[in-house]
Amino acid sequence: MGNRNLAQIVPKVVHIVHCIDAEGPLYESLDAKFDRLQNILGITGIEHTKDNLDKLISGEIDIGCKNDLVRQVFSSHLSQYMDTWDKLDAMLAHAMSEAFRMKVTDSFGGPYLYNWFCVDHVGYDANPRRRSLGYHVIFDHYRDLLKQQDGFQDGLHWHFHPMSIYREAHRCGTSLINSPHVFETLTRRIIERRWFPSCVRAGFQTERPDIHWFLEQYIPFDFSNTSTEDMVELEMQADLAYGRFSDWRLAPKDWGVYNPSHDNYQIPGQCRRWIARALNVLNRFAGINKHEVEKAFVHAQRGEPTLLAIASHDFRDLTTEVTHFRNLLLEVKARYPNVKFKFCEAGEAFRAVAYRDITDSSLELKLELHRDVSGKPRFLAIETVQGQVFGPQPFLAIKTRSQRFIHGNLDFGTDLKSWHYVFDAETVLPDDVAAVGVGANDRYGNTFVEVIQ
Repeated sequence: MGNRNLAQIVPKVVHIVHCIDAEGPLYESLDAKFDRLQNILGITGIEHTKDNLDKLISGEIDIGCKNDLVRQVFSSHLSQYMDTWDKLDAMLAHAMSEAFRMKVTDSFGGPYLYNWFCVDHVGYDANPRRRSLGYHVIFDHYRDLLKQQDGFQDGLHWHFHPMSIYREAHRCGTSLINSPHVFETLTRRIIERRWFPSCVRAGFQTERPDIHWFLEQYIPFDFSNTSTEDMVELEMQADLAYGRFSDWRLAPKDWGVYNPSHDNYQIPGQCRRWIARALNVLNRFAGINKHEVEKAFVHAQRGEPTLLAIASHDFRDLTTEVTHFRNLLLEVKARYPNVKFKFCEAGEAFRAVAYRDITDSSLELKLELHRDVSGKPRFLAIETVQGQVFGPQPFLAIKTRSQRFIHGNLDFGTDLKSWHYVFDAETVLPDDVAAVGVGANDRYGNTFVEVIQ
């Protein structure tokens, strides 16, 4: 069948995913605002007063071409954070209400949906921005909120911040090698919450080889690409220049999805996982605009699988950002009457665009904990009952009686679809095992989790 006929039978749909980095409340002092001026724009030598900040924003203090960037960075929307849970929850009550969700429905009558990518703030020595610290704190907050949402199928996903070198909660590193809390987060999610992610967003949208290769083992869907046609804005901001953060300069700039190459996550290649592009809403870089929305509709009009993702943070007013995006969407949609749009849960959108011919699929594993004559764990055996595990192995999670949460590697069966793990002096002592579990996905994002106490 030729491409022309294929384009005629494939529905022309823009699948829309709103990704929200759920990080909880964020406080910013006046000194912190001037610190950001220095880190982002290199502005120093100005006394830290509210009057001087106002003058910088208004342009009364002339700093040349950077005045416009100051206004953008410290716009009323970007600089007014939800700095307590009470403020954040009041905003969420409006943003997640039926009236707000249904104000604009998609082409199929569906409501506006959110995808909450939850981070754990743990292991820090300094917390000047008053982050909510602790494993599951933010995850539990949103999981409980979603249980109260009758009929709205929001997504619950994973966001992570690699550890900053000096363990400061308001900063983000770029290395998993220095971030054992990331592995403990997933280990605890499996054992304590019976949950494992299929979709991810990297902290500061920043990946490096170790992050890329880790995701390639376990998580099929990634919403971190922020590549745009105009990259000049990055070079003008010190924290983004030369690929410092959010480096997607070589990545695709259309609204399809791609498999990355082994050596560079930005370049299409032969890896298993899929990466989608997600542009920021009312932010200082990689912003969604009318031109980008129109690109998505043109992409879909050609019969191409189309995933348009946008990104926000929960500590800003989501109603402002959703209203701005929906206005762009409706303006562009009016010019493309034959193209539909659909508000999606993140995994649903990836399945629709990456696997158009997918039928029913599922993943099922069998876990069996073999014990010695005294009843102590001897080894864990894992067999594939249905489907195929994404990556080389499931994610192994162990809780010890001494309250440690350990991630380990499995041994491989010769049939290439089974694994085992031996408990001994070289791994975890049998009498120290309190619980063991695994989390895994298949290529379609179907998730399996099981825990044995």
